[in-house]
Amino acid sequence: MARYSEEILNEVRQSNDIVDVISQYVHLKRSGRNYFGLCPFHNEKSPSFSVSPDKQIFHCFGCGVGGNVITFVSQIEGLNFIETVQMLAERANIQLPTLQNNGDTQREILKDKVYKVNEFTAEYYHQNLYKPQAKMAQEYVKKRQLTNETLKSFRIGFSGKFDELYQELKKQGFQEQEILESGLVNKNERGQYIDRYRNRLMFPICDARGRVIAFGGRVLDDSKPKYINSPENIVYSKGRHLFGLNVAKKGDTKKILIVEGYMDVISLHQRGITNVVASLGTALTEQQGWLLRKNSEQIILSFDSDEAGIKAKLRSIEILQNMGCDLRVLQLEGAKDPDEYILKYGNMRFQNAVDKAFSVVEFKVKILKKELNLDNTNDKIKFLNEIAKLISKVDNTMEREVYIEKIAKEYDISKEAIYAEVNKLTYKNVKTEKVLERPKPVVTHKKVETKEVSEAIRRRENTIISILLTGDLSIYEIIKQNIKPEDFQDEINQKIAKKLYEEFEKGNSNINGIIDNLDQDQQNQITMIMAEDYEIEDLEKAIDDIIQAYKRDKLNNRKLEILEKLEQTSNIEEKRELEKELSNIIITLARIK
Repeated sequence: MARYSEEILNEVRQSNDIVDVISQYVHLKRSGRNYFGLCPFHNEKSPSFSVSPDKQIFHCFGCGVGGNVITFVSQIEGLNFIETVQMLAERANIQLPTLQNNGDTQREILKDKVYKVNEFTAEYYHQNLYKPQAKMAQEYVKKRQLTNETLKSFRIGFSGKFDELYQELKKQGFQEQEILESGLVNKNERGQYIDRYRNRLMFPICDARGRVIAFGGRVLDDSKPKYINSPENIVYSKGRHLFGLNVAKKGDTKKILIVEGYMDVISLHQRGITNVVASLGTALTEQQGWLLRKNSEQIILSFDSDEAGIKAKLRSIEILQNMGCDLRVLQLEGAKDPDEYILKYGNMRFQNAVDKAFSVVEFKVKILKKELNLDNTNDKIKFLNEIAKLISKVDNTMEREVYIEKIAKEYDISKEAIYAEVNKLTYKNVKTEKVLERPKPVVTHKKVETKEVSEAIRRRENTIISILLTGDLSIYEIIKQNIKPEDFQDEINQKIAKKLYEEFEKGNSNINGIIDNLDQDQQNQITMIMAEDYEIEDLEKAIDDIIQAYKRDKLNNRKLEILEKLEQTSNIEEKRELEKELSNIIITLARIK
């Protein structure tokens, strides 16, 4: 596999402080030498996710996941190793060298070509919009009151007939593989190349870094489908991106408004509301959730007010709440979407609605009210039970108090009744949490089945690895003469030891570099050992004690083997040799003790 040199990788790691990088995704608070926050890889209420600025590692004591800055970004962004290094290098303004040409870099070369195809196409479509054949598109943007500045900012364009784009791309020197991979052109059964988008208003879709990764195309008449979007490909996965984020990031994104459609984003931007993005589908995905959390402090959901829009809101709420996001829900009366609302009522009224956006509890209570008849006794009891469930999940006591007061007054329900139900459920939730199984890490690897190893032996092995992780090669020389990797009984520790020994033999004591060459199970274990901080007052004595313990174990194991053989053999000469060896072992054990 193609890799950058260790010098380059070191520069990338050292230029991307792990606390700074992780703080873009997780709210961290200092506690002693380390920082703690809620783990982004599993749902938790108490922070068990630890980040060490000294060791430049992270480890979650809840789910066990761990690694360095490259591991973290790779997992949370869903990138491979090379893509992660490139992203971190760009963040630190580091110029990376070109990798040697092989299977991995062929893929990177193709990606680069597809980005270039997309970039050329975005500009080509945009220029098309001003040509005579784009009359219907020009009338449409005029009807939507889109200014030239807006058209330019979002590079809105027009796609022509049959194979116009394909022919233009060929003229520019792009190859069939690059063009087909972009999803802009299809090849039919007769071998003809046909543009995917024909006679449509075109919206380039960019990633957070501003690179064109896909397109959305809208019809200009009543034909179906109304919208066609790019298929997923080497540079585009719709669940990982948000339309308009690259433009929104240029302004203030402490609050981000998330809407459904391209036109909602564009219309709001034109009217000066720039902190707005759109999901590329109905409900949000976890990856989009991380993008939002990384770029904003508060998220305001504003999907359409129809049944599909409400369902999308509810699904999105669940995802964003699990990530610990500060979340609000915008309900617009008198319009089906923000674009229509702002055209009808103007900026001021829209901004006022945003400022009064509902909390998640308030939104869900309003949904319940619509579904139930509160004049019916059974429905009112159900309503009370459901709102009690909602409020019981709110951690902040003052916030609960406000909701109870407000709901009791608005829906003519006794405060005492709500308090009683909430307290009952809160007590039940606490009891349930105490018996919940430890959460599993959300990582894409198979857990290695390991044989049973006593806690004392595992702790001893962890201590040896902890000592090796100081990177002191003189200490390694002492340890390797007495303890071999195969002496480790825990299978993962054995693999870690083998890798450390291999790298130390080469003179490489860069621990963060070694971590990059471990699989995920090994990274989890090694960062757990590093995070545990094994305190050793007298290093020389600790090493000697452990070496003696290993010698004792080896001798005791051999002693058991001899005793077993003595029971089985009837050969007098063999018995004599075994008894002699056994005697020597007993004498040696007595000396060690």
